[in-house]
Amino acid sequence: MSPLTSLMQTYRRQPVAFVRGEGATLWDDQGRPYLDFLSGLGVAGIGHCHPKVVAAVQRQAATLLHCSNLYGIPLQEELAAGLTARAFGGKAFFCNSGAEANEGAIKLARRYGGEGRRTVVSCSRSFHGRTLGALAATGQTQYQEGFAPLPGGFKHVAFNDLTALEEALDEGTCAVLLEPVQGEGGVYPADGRYLAGVRKLCDERGILLIFDEVQCGLGRTGTLFAYQGYGVVPDILTLAKALGGGVPIGAMLAGDGVAAAFTPGSHASTFGGNPLSAAAALAVLQVMDEEGLPARAAALGEYFQAGLRQLAADRLVISDVRGRGLMVGVELAGGGAGAVIGELRERGILAGAIADRILRFLPPLIIDEADIDTVLAALGDVLGGHKGG
Repeated sequence: MSPLTSLMQTYRRQPVAFVRGEGATLWDDQGRPYLDFLSGLGVAGIGHCHPKVVAAVQRQAATLLHCSNLYGIPLQEELAAGLTARAFGGKAFFCNSGAEANEGAIKLARRYGGEGRRTVVSCSRSFHGRTLGALAATGQTQYQEGFAPLPGGFKHVAFNDLTALEEALDEGTCAVLLEPVQGEGGVYPADGRYLAGVRKLCDERGILLIFDEVQCGLGRTGTLFAYQGYGVVPDILTLAKALGGGVPIGAMLAGDGVAAAFTPGSHASTFGGNPLSAAAALAVLQVMDEEGLPARAAALGEYFQAGLRQLAADRLVISDVRGRGLMVGVELAGGGAGAVIGELRERGILAGAIADRILRFLPPLIIDEADIDTVLAALGDVLGGHKGG
């Protein structure tokens, strides 16, 4: 792989370059295949280059790539109807990324709240994006270093701690923003009773509840939207990553009453929901439905986590296995996650590391048990020599 001399160094890139993908497999520029258990950080939920997405993009690219949102875009309207019908009704707004979707959610919540209600309460360990507003909402200081002063109007409280949240809410709070499963923070699922309690607090105090499902949404946790697995409905929902099957698109959904706070000129996105990205996202939803991928993620997630827990019983180095569906974290007692994913990569398997102590697995939802067995065997070999007693 040639040196990346013309790119800003915003990533610690691993020594491999990929040029082709199909299903759960990527091939590098030397022709070597890799089993992708990170799926482009949760983007390739239906696998790489799914034939239906490829066909939809090819057709649309030959028809109309872009049209200004000053005009009607039928595919965008169809996508909005498809998402809201699958969720909790209401309206949709389209943008290009998860950070933009969260920025839109913050703006909508403040506009809905009106003067005097501007504060958003989010959680420690959360991650909501790298634009300044989303970064201010993020509960991890390492991402905020060097960017002060950040926008004000944000508070952070411990995740899964209802008492801490209740104490943070006041008359100036317009919204609570949280991830049903924290991704970048270390793959921490919310407790069901906690989410139900958050919903109750928000209802009692007239505060909006925003769920950031940029990483945990769209089938990954075992239901199409993660909130559906908890039975707790938010007022605003944000999506991105897997929505376009690899084509950039983000979305914000809101109930009718909340969505009405946005009027012409109050928010916009030049490329948001353009014909190409809308066509790709519609194909993704079709595949999710036809192939039953959320249910598949639930079943395979149980299989994967059971295998990991068996591995943990034989390896003192594994201190915890957690997640929902095919969003899985493996905590290493002594750290060294970066070295582990490097060894897995050498064996042709891609995974992620968080803070050098957590292995993160976000495989495409189209994997099978044989793929999981391959990863379990490789991980067992890499962690060999650390037998429990």
